[in-house]
Amino acid sequence: MKLEKYKYIYFDLDRTLWDFDNNAKETFLEIYQNRNLGSIFSSFETFYTAYNKHNDILWKDYRENKIEKSILRWKRFALTLEEFGIYDEKLAQQIGDDYVNISPTKKQLFPYTHEALSYLKNKYTLYIITNGFSEIQSDKLKNCNLDQYFKGIITSEDAGAQKPSPIIFEHALRLSNAQKNECLMIGDDLETDILGAKNTGIDQVFFNSDNIQHSEDITFEITSLNELKDIL
Repeated sequence: MKLEKYKYIYFDLDRTLWDFDNNAKETFLEIYQNRNLGSIFSSFETFYTAYNKHNDILWKDYRENKIEKSILRWKRFALTLEEFGIYDEKLAQQIGDDYVNISPTKKQLFPYTHEALSYLKNKYTLYIITNGFSEIQSDKLKNCNLDQYFKGIITSEDAGAQKPSPIIFEHALRLSNAQKNECLMIGDDLETDILGAKNTGIDQVFFNSDNIQHSEDITFEITSLNELKDIL
């Protein structure tokens, strides 16, 4: 049954529309080859696994305002190198710059992204709400031709807080001049996107493409973006 009450739809970007995992891996493979990281790591997978471990820890610190963005950008690579006996801050900074420059050029999207957004664009006002770096996220949208669908990008940097904080959702409401009951948040992360929106009083669509088991009471749940047509 389709609902008519919504006027504004907020989308997460990474892992909801933009295929973060595949694009990131493609980016790091390019960096691994260009920077001759095979002389340090026994294989690409060794490098990538170590990086993801340190990145996850530092991103958690970043979400909790324990470190600055400027530190996160290179520190995750410095720790990865240090794990294998390489103490080279300059190389870590170069890899960090490479990632920021190369990553937004990658164009893999989740299935039905364009179809779903084309369908929704004429019925609702669409925004992106993202914790990602502002300069990267806007380039991703442009390079994938997704910017045509959205009225704006709401970033954690602009809001001064990251999802799941109510601050960023309240900022989005003010920016879009919307009431909570008129809005719907669509995202892949149960904690940051879905519970963050729920705790702010905004309805949610959990894009659960991996069929994660959970016991949360959420508004809607889908496994494919194509299912949005059945709801909206």
